[in-house]
Amino acid sequence: MATEERRQRERTARRRLITATARSLAEREGWDAVTTRRLSTEIEYSQPVLYKHFGSMADIVEAVALEGFGELGETLRAARRNSATPTDELGRVTAAFNDFAAKNPALYDAMFTRSTRLPFGAEDTPTPLVEAFSELREAVAPIAAARDVDTLTEVLWAALHGLIMLSRNDRLRPGHDAARIEVLAAQFRTAGS
Repeated sequence: MATEERRQRERTARRRLITATARSLAEREGWDAVTTRRLSTEIEYSQPVLYKHFGSMADIVEAVALEGFGELGETLRAARRNSATPTDELGRVTAAFNDFAAKNPALYDAMFTRSTRLPFGAEDTPTPLVEAFSELREAVAPIAAARDVDTLTEVLWAALHGLIMLSRNDRLRPGHDAARIEVLAAQFRTAGS
């Protein structure tokens, strides 16, 4: 039993090393630089070892995305808990979402822009995705009034994503991200009044 537990710990450690290296490389050089050949060189494992843990690069990206959703959920939870009032939650959570995307562009891409097989809004949606969405939903719920809170949360999420991507791709005036996020939150707050 001890040998099998040790092997499982070693497998888990190798998976973490692979995903951490992929993420670090993507943040430094972009996802196009993340290949199995490059990863195997970086972590000093053969490509067959990588394929023993992940069947494809898509599997690695999905593992990174799942880690990211876990981190995003924690970030949004902390923002909600640090809010003075329920209406303050929305502003803090939207700002935290925007900051998360700005600080982790390659991770954000793995989560939201790269093609994955991760199901969103389905019965088999992975727990980290559900929990991150739930944190955003919890911030929306107090201002939802009679509106459908899930739909309102999806619209907020889409609006945040749009602002993030437009800003990142230099389609909006630089230096106004925080003001735009606050305007968005204010619009959602006042529409519920």
